[in-house]
Amino acid sequence: MSDMADITIIGAGVVGLAVAAQIASKDKDIYVLEKNERFGMETSSRHSEVIHSGIYYPQGSLKAKTCLAGNRILYDLCKKHGIGYKRLGKLIVAIRNEEVKELYTLLEKGKRNGINDLRLLSKQEINELEPNVEGIAAILSPSTGIIDSHALMQHFITQAMYESTQIIYQTKVIGIEKITDGYKVTVEDSTGISNFNTRILINCAGLYCDEVAELAGIDITKAGYRLHYCKGEFFSVTSNKSKLVERLIYPVPPPQVTGVGIHITFDLEGRMRLGPSIQYVYNIDYSVSNQNKQLFYDSVKTFLPFIEYDDLEPEMAGIRPKLQGPGEDIKDFIIRDESDKGLPGFINLIGIESPGLTASPAIAVYVSQLIEELLNK
Repeated sequence: MSDMADITIIGAGVVGLAVAAQIASKDKDIYVLEKNERFGMETSSRHSEVIHSGIYYPQGSLKAKTCLAGNRILYDLCKKHGIGYKRLGKLIVAIRNEEVKELYTLLEKGKRNGINDLRLLSKQEINELEPNVEGIAAILSPSTGIIDSHALMQHFITQAMYESTQIIYQTKVIGIEKITDGYKVTVEDSTGISNFNTRILINCAGLYCDEVAELAGIDITKAGYRLHYCKGEFFSVTSNKSKLVERLIYPVPPPQVTGVGIHITFDLEGRMRLGPSIQYVYNIDYSVSNQNKQLFYDSVKTFLPFIEYDDLEPEMAGIRPKLQGPGEDIKDFIIRDESDKGLPGFINLIGIESPGLTASPAIAVYVSQLIEELLNK
């Protein structure tokens, strides 16, 4: 690691690694700094690994645009580079008459976002596709699937390192100072505290992105960058039930709830899971409480009648870095160069939660365009 870098990325989760792969160049000294001992150890490895279609997000939002573009890019990457995936499709199922209206709203939102393969299903059509699912109507999203997120991140690393990008683990950023030609970055690693300069600094720190923004001197409360941690637990379902459905099965999202509801997903081996739940927390804690089994059972029993209470076992939990607090409306990704705050070349990525995995390659393209604009000034 030299005393001067062209571009430094903070965070080796899926988004930071996607950015690294996108901008990698043998003509530039590019570093990725990760405080953990391996890549993707936090949000990027604690989720349902779903490739989303983009149906839930407000028209014109970064979430909608990058999710739709990322969906297409991910399937192409998987096919080209042998990354594990399954294009399973998903059903969003209404079980009450009042939920059918929301299905129409979602259908129109999805179409406005550019998703052209959505279809409304009747009760009979649901029964034909998924005879073990209960519902009176549903949206079919054929372009929803699952992906091996670890293999995806490994692909991004291989691509970045091939172009001489350095990924440096167990290195925590503890200071950021604006200097004439970029930023002085202070880091702490096993050898102690040191610093180097970088022309462009990209904040992909996930759960800690607001803290990194604060290190650069940004008032994160005033800027609207302060994160709210939202915990999501997952329960696994006994293996003999895994063959009873073929697709991902979701409920209609409840109003005023920050999430899409506890749903069925699968890993690539076909093992069924339920989740994630929603619980705002103050601290990062990945434990799963068996006391929440009843909540999971009650949440899915109405549309998944084959699920029994004793089928469920605690599996894992993840933390979402949300910009919206409890009861607040959905907030968009923040991806911006902070020139207007007196920090040109400091690019913040704040609140990159779901659909961050799906959106990651498209986010990387967006960031690369910001960099191009900066370098051409």
